Amino acid sequence: MLFQSQITALKHWSPAWQRKKIKENIRAILTQKRRILTKEQVAEYSAAIRERLEGMPEWQNAQTVLLYYPIHGEVDTRPLLEAWKNEKTMLLPIAHRSTLEMRKYIDHDNLRAGRFRIPEPQGEAYIGKVDLIIVPGVAFDRKRNRLGRGGGYYDRFLKRYTNIPHVAVAYDFQIIKEIPTTIFDRKVTHIVTPTEIIK
Repeated sequence: MLFQSQITALKHWSPAWQRKKIKENIRAILTQKRRILTKEQVAEYSAAIRERLEGMPEWQNAQTVLLYYPIHGEVDTRPLLEAWKNEKTMLLPIAHRSTLEMRKYIDHDNLRAGRFRIPEPQGEAYIGKVDLIIVPGVAFDRKRNRLGRGGGYYDRFLKRYTNIPHVAVAYDFQIIKEIPTTIFDRKVTHIVTPTEIIK
């Protein structure tokens, strides 16, 4: 891909505007690639990812899990919410102006469209212990760097939970050679794809 050669050049010369532009290019290309996946492909790849994730000690040992609600062809986490809601405390994030709040997932009927039209649970904020955070993203590399949608919500949020696993779920094509990073970007601890676990 064109942006991969641009990223390599950043090692030698990387003004802020160029770094930002390359990130925008990555987002545009990979978001479009994700959006054109068929429903069947999303279901197939997501099922393979869920199987790998559920086999991980990090998942099996967690009592409280923060997931995310998928949009625009993201890895589908909804079956995890339904399958585990009676065995684990399942949480979803609520986007405020610059932060994420957590609320308990009860069932689909308790969801309402939130700030970015993403379904969110109704009820009080959850402020208890969290054992595992499942992280969305647009792109990742094998150093476990993450590129999100650009709002910085997860980078700020993950700084508050440095001692627990941050597991990203992604399609194989979302793993690229290198992502340009800044001191504000947070790595994940694992990346689960349909074919591998990167850690």
